Amino acid sequence: MSSTAAAVGAKIRLRRQQRGMSAAEMARRAGLSKATLSQLEAGNGNPTIDTLDAIAIALRIPIADLLARDADTGPVFRPGTDIEPGEVSRELLRRISSGNSLEIWRLRIPPETEPAGVPHATGTIEHLLIATGHVTAGPVDAPEFFTNGAKLVGVPGADSKIDPGALRAAVRRRTGDVHSVQPSAVSISQATESGSVYTLAEIRELSAIAKDAGLHVHMDGARFANALVQLGATAAEMTWKAGVEVLSFGATKNGAMTADTIVSFDPARAGELAFRAKRAGQLAAKMRFNTAQIDAYLTDDLWLRNARHANAMAARLGDGLKSIAEAGLLAIPQANIPFCRLPRKVTEGLLAEGYAFYHDRWEPGIVRFVTAFSHSADDIDQLLDAVRRHTH
Repeated sequence: MSSTAAAVGAKIRLRRQQRGMSAAEMARRAGLSKATLSQLEAGNGNPTIDTLDAIAIALRIPIADLLARDADTGPVFRPGTDIEPGEVSRELLRRISSGNSLEIWRLRIPPETEPAGVPHATGTIEHLLIATGHVTAGPVDAPEFFTNGAKLVGVPGADSKIDPGALRAAVRRRTGDVHSVQPSAVSISQATESGSVYTLAEIRELSAIAKDAGLHVHMDGARFANALVQLGATAAEMTWKAGVEVLSFGATKNGAMTADTIVSFDPARAGELAFRAKRAGQLAAKMRFNTAQIDAYLTDDLWLRNARHANAMAARLGDGLKSIAEAGLLAIPQANIPFCRLPRKVTEGLLAEGYAFYHDRWEPGIVRFVTAFSHSADDIDQLLDAVRRHTH
């Protein structure tokens, strides 16, 4: 048995199983005997190009897929099969063959994994419906449509923060390669979706890496005020003095209603923002009435008071959760987002009482609470009492 024959045979068997096709059905569609197909899948045959072409047509895949040496995309599980934690699972839920075939798959993908997709035949249309979580999908480095050819590329790091070493590698990756999108800007989320906060030194370091590579620096400040009061810094120290050129200054998560602001620290670029907002469909009718909220938001440091209160409520919740044996606080809250681990009976009990929060999105048992300017100390204490009550 040659290694090439074995590889081709394994590919044929894998693609057939992924499509839920029996060996007999596969042989019939390809015009082969079942014995011949079995020999090929076992790696004992020496198929001609015509035979491989017939098999590819039966599987509705490019013939190159059978010849390419790519990574195994993993086993196909029947619906309801118990899957080991951390394993990518692919379940073929339904296959309909009437003219054009339709396949419905369910995929479970653990965090921080990059599973390869199964190649499709020319003309195949694939739709992704994300039930929970966030996914970056598509051909690696392919330009995207709605950003005029740009692509969002994630850079890994602990606590949802960009790692400087990983960023140094990312900004140099495939630069000058016409077949790949080119780096243009680095975007820093402050605070992050995990509730972590970049220090001023970390922001300066990431900005310096970006500038050395000729890139611009943007700060996603959806929770800007929460991060700012946590650091005890000024807005200038956390933005332009640290190398940030454009800030998305969030207010919606801190008391305003659909009223956020883009701040450009380069006057030469500021004029362009109005046109970009219009082209992106973000220029709402009578928008000045929404914008009027910003005046009140900034008056007498209301925005900072709101953020300090939200952070204080997160700290109160975190302290309370630490006192409950069954509730494992995962980290001391840095902003207004405490993460903890709760037993399923506690989560279900809280949901039944009307509490709303994200759960089981990261891994089973992990819960994310978000505190706000509008929460009172009594609200937090009532939640803690409910957690204690459902642990018994």
